[in-house]
Amino acid sequence: MSINERLYALREVMRREKIDAFIFPSTDPHNGEYVPDHWKGREWISGFNGSAGTAVVTMEAAALWTDSRYFLAAEEQLAGTEFQLMKMKMSGTPSITQWLAQKLAVEGGTAVGVDGMVNAAAEVESLIDELRRNGGITVRTNFDPLRELWHDRPSIPDNRVEVYPLEFAGESAQNKLQRIREALKAHHAQGMLVTALDDIAWTLNLRGSDVHCNPVAVCYLLICEKSATLYINNVKLDDNTKNYLRNIGVDTDDYENVANGISRYDGYSLLMDDNEVNYTLFKSARCQQIIRAASPIPYMKAQKNATEIAGFKAAMLRDGVAMVKFLKWLKPAVEAGGQTEMSLDEKLTSLRAEQPLFRGISFDSIFGYAHHGAIVHYEATPETDIAVEPRGLLLMDTGAQYLDGTTDITRTVALGDTTPEQRHAYTLVLKGHIALAMAKFPERASGTQLDILARQAMWREGMNYMHGTGHGVGSYLNVHEGPHQIRMEWKPAPLVAGMTVTNEPGLYLAGKFGVRTENTMLITPYMETDFGRFLQLDPLTLCPIDTAPIEMEMMTAEEIQWLNNYHQMVFDSFYPHLDDEEREWLREACKAILSQCTMPFE
Repeated sequence: MSINERLYALREVMRREKIDAFIFPSTDPHNGEYVPDHWKGREWISGFNGSAGTAVVTMEAAALWTDSRYFLAAEEQLAGTEFQLMKMKMSGTPSITQWLAQKLAVEGGTAVGVDGMVNAAAEVESLIDELRRNGGITVRTNFDPLRELWHDRPSIPDNRVEVYPLEFAGESAQNKLQRIREALKAHHAQGMLVTALDDIAWTLNLRGSDVHCNPVAVCYLLICEKSATLYINNVKLDDNTKNYLRNIGVDTDDYENVANGISRYDGYSLLMDDNEVNYTLFKSARCQQIIRAASPIPYMKAQKNATEIAGFKAAMLRDGVAMVKFLKWLKPAVEAGGQTEMSLDEKLTSLRAEQPLFRGISFDSIFGYAHHGAIVHYEATPETDIAVEPRGLLLMDTGAQYLDGTTDITRTVALGDTTPEQRHAYTLVLKGHIALAMAKFPERASGTQLDILARQAMWREGMNYMHGTGHGVGSYLNVHEGPHQIRMEWKPAPLVAGMTVTNEPGLYLAGKFGVRTENTMLITPYMETDFGRFLQLDPLTLCPIDTAPIEMEMMTAEEIQWLNNYHQMVFDSFYPHLDDEEREWLREACKAILSQCTMPFE
């Protein structure tokens, strides 16, 4: 079925069910950013495959909302369909409720449908309230049209889970459960429903393979005062995992029984994060008190223990070795001809696969050459793949999963001659990256308070990027991890020592090129004074930053010194792990720039 044929079939079902509009989010019952194929309903109905977006269909219109990362990709993928692209946070773009109120007023509709299992409780309640105030529109939450329409819908994954060894986790599941229960007492909660898959994986020291690139398993966890129940399909558990769960005091029940389990929960109070728990499960609770509060687990998970930090450093070193081998190979291979965006991706993945403890990529790689680099989340396909030539800029945003850590790195490389415009943009991005990398800040400052450091050089020239500057990275878990972020929008989650966070400013000139430079950083103590504790950002990522496209007159002495120091650290770290040819290449790539600021290698 084409997209327009799917819309026709959907409207037939809507007409029968007396629903005048239906909303398709990007999430699943666990409110995940990356979801199993079974729940990719928004992609099925619209054809847009970005990780963020919402599709809305009325009897006479269709629209899709997404953010700036996907504007260009969405325009291409929605072409030829009924869907109108709605650019979020852009002037003149209506909200979903505003658009629905306008369309349904014209069409005479009064009922909007959402699947309560794939929409967070807070979002559904907000939608109900806003639509009621915008014309008395009602919301139905107990119907999923995809059950009837999506004939070849993938099944819910049933891959086996595995116990994550303590040598990598650094803390037992029993201890984590004890800490969580202590945190619940502060909320006067006797129990808690955990729905986020990475939170469950971290809590129980389990890993899976149900979600592409993310080592998690589809399940729910109900934590009570003295017990816990994991709702998971039995076929996912082998005897070893079953014994492990019994030994840590966790019972199991079938995945589909979670709503019944919540309704039978006999504690007085239950904490549920209404921004994470889906509406249907939220409404299933029958206990005396529902406590709406943020889950304590993301904040615990974000603060890495000593074992996890050591694992990150080891994983980054191996990942950096693969990157160095790739970068040494890159330019000669491009000059020889025959390379494309997809072939470069395959080469780097193969080099990473040679590294010990490699378990796969941590997200779909971005290899954007020339104008494709301006598409923030571009992913080359056989239809879009283009030849890479020995000129201009290549943007590469890639990462890997290792048993001891997760990596996320972006490098933009000059493959030959570059234009003044390209060099200027490249240097502005580098200046932003270095400014944030050098930041010193009070403990518990928020990422929003640091975000300007990465943008100020661009803002002075009226330039900007619309994505966030930094996100947490999981420890052999999801490559995007909260609750902390570095971005323009207010994110109050405080920054504390032990957190990982990326540093990835960028600039994107549509139809021309894109630039982004990204390291994963570790927040560490800086100093303590009469004014309190201060923190800093230490780079975990080890990989040369291309110096060829830098406009040296734009750089300050302090910025150059930081870059030279970073390259010295990269060279020293990798030297013992490379052969003679690779060492010579790395020596040149890490060569100090500007003689007055040089730090000679020994």
